[in-house]
Amino acid sequence: MAAAFNDSELVSELSEEQQKLREGAIEFARTELCEEMIRRDRDEEFSREAWRKCAAFGVLGMPVSRQYGGMGLGIMDVIAVMEGLGYGAADQGLLFSINAHLWTTTLPISLYGSEEQRQRYLPSLSNGEWIGANAASEPDAGSDVFSMRTRAERKDDRYVLNGTKTFVTNAQVADLFVAYATLEPALGPMGITAFLVERDSPGVFVSKKLEKMGLRTSPMGEVIFDNCEVPVSNRLGREGRGVTVFESSMEWERGCILANSLGMMRKQLERSIRHAQSRKQFGKSIGKFQSVANRIVDMKVRLDTCRPLVYRIGWLKERGRDAMLEASVAKLYVAESLIANCQDAMQIFGGYGYMVEQQIERELRDAMGSTLYSGTSEIQRNIIAKSLGL
Repeated sequence: MAAAFNDSELVSELSEEQQKLREGAIEFARTELCEEMIRRDRDEEFSREAWRKCAAFGVLGMPVSRQYGGMGLGIMDVIAVMEGLGYGAADQGLLFSINAHLWTTTLPISLYGSEEQRQRYLPSLSNGEWIGANAASEPDAGSDVFSMRTRAERKDDRYVLNGTKTFVTNAQVADLFVAYATLEPALGPMGITAFLVERDSPGVFVSKKLEKMGLRTSPMGEVIFDNCEVPVSNRLGREGRGVTVFESSMEWERGCILANSLGMMRKQLERSIRHAQSRKQFGKSIGKFQSVANRIVDMKVRLDTCRPLVYRIGWLKERGRDAMLEASVAKLYVAESLIANCQDAMQIFGGYGYMVEQQIERELRDAMGSTLYSGTSEIQRNIIAKSLGL
């Protein structure tokens, strides 16, 4: 087995500047996003301090135009940074919250918001003053999100929203929700519209904290809209355009949230190699046993086949091309590969991996949700099958 893990092939498709962004993100995350993780995971503690540090580093405004307070980075640059954060950070829950903030709140405003909305919200979302959240899923509308029951009724210069949203990442800490509601249920998906709802709007209630298996430092809850009045000026896009806004955000999220997974998989692979080289049983390094070596080989193969799938999404989006199919392929394969790699790492570390101190068990718990969020693996298979004419 090689004495050291060769990283050159992992970054060969990145420009020199993108490699610098990635390495800078690794160093930042190692220094700032790893403190007290065992305790904070146990206590389900969201770190406002770490959020502010990410804002100061520029993470929260990466895809936002400089004129609105962002960094103006291209999607390939963003993916490179996200991969670096996934490698360097112990706090995968915080990264999950950042992804929800960026791709389901900040980006939809950048793409579909009016000039007034961009000027009003993007600077605060980019500098960390405000936190964004996506209010789409409902108790009876999860994978079938477009069967939502939340209603919006136009009354003069306002809309009145009524309904309950669940699985809302950042619910307890959010200042702004991108909320989806139907104006006309009979129209199905074409009746859905997106709205920008501020946290202190009358009729907005965060009613229930949801405890999760993993990503416990990322808060999640239910949000109730009870005769919540939203100004017409806070409608995001045209009436009936909600599906377009939602699907666009999912396309971006599925690509970029997976970049964190690439970094996590790379870190696990390196740790597993070091452990297999140093841990001795029966008079030799455990890496000399084929059963252990084969697991490490499988981890390497999964990582190297996952990376091109994620970066292909960025390549397509930077050229203005649709990447919905590619995003679904990547989401399906990377999510299931991430869980498999976590399980292999657990087996390689044995009893030590099962202990909280090694933090491998937390990585497995954090990974388990990857086949559920941003569309389950079953939904991704449906999308892919439909594209194949099935």
